[in-house]
Amino acid sequence: MSTVQDTSSVNSLFGASASTSSKSSVADTQNRFLSLLVAQMKNQDPLNPLDNAQVTSQMAQLSTVQGIENMNSSLQAMAASLGTNQMSQAASLIGRTVLVPGDAISPAQLENVMGFDLSRPADKVTASIYDASGSLVRKLTLGSREAGVNVVAWDGLTDSGTTAPTGKYSFKIDAVQGGQAIDSTALNLGTVNSVSQNSQGVQLNLAGNTNVGYADIRQIF
Repeated sequence: MSTVQDTSSVNSLFGASASTSSKSSVADTQNRFLSLLVAQMKNQDPLNPLDNAQVTSQMAQLSTVQGIENMNSSLQAMAASLGTNQMSQAASLIGRTVLVPGDAISPAQLENVMGFDLSRPADKVTASIYDASGSLVRKLTLGSREAGVNVVAWDGLTDSGTTAPTGKYSFKIDAVQGGQAIDSTALNLGTVNSVSQNSQGVQLNLAGNTNVGYADIRQIF
């Protein structure tokens, strides 16, 4: 069953209650300052009145504090709004397939896709596929590839030409340019079952009890 947290949960996580508390704190500070200022003016020495420059400086400091608090409140409201919008966008992905960081693969149809994100172009890329025990079952030569996201499909065969048995496999990407290794990120397909929110932001809950951050999506199918 799809689970999407409501707006109130998101607002709570992004500190909506903290904003209310901040406003109350600012008002209390202003009231105390004005009360002290009025009392000080009432009881000042007529022969040694308050220095206007000092009063003006104190008022300016109070105004600065209030401005900072107002800015914090605005940023918190913006964060809450962004969180809510992102949840709505993520919810639209339920039932869709996404390409995200991971090295899982299977010879089964729709599970035989592997992707990789290259930091820069490579003149030689190889993909090594391993079974659950860690034994190499297939090595694919993918030739040269451009920087960014690349997607290839495994035909489900082993190096000996036989069909790989059903099961869980993993893959590793090796990329080089001019003989030097290039950084790459392995990507696999996952079906979005639901979305949720935690301290790390919006999460996609994928089939197989795995989850990734919304920002980790590289491609949507």
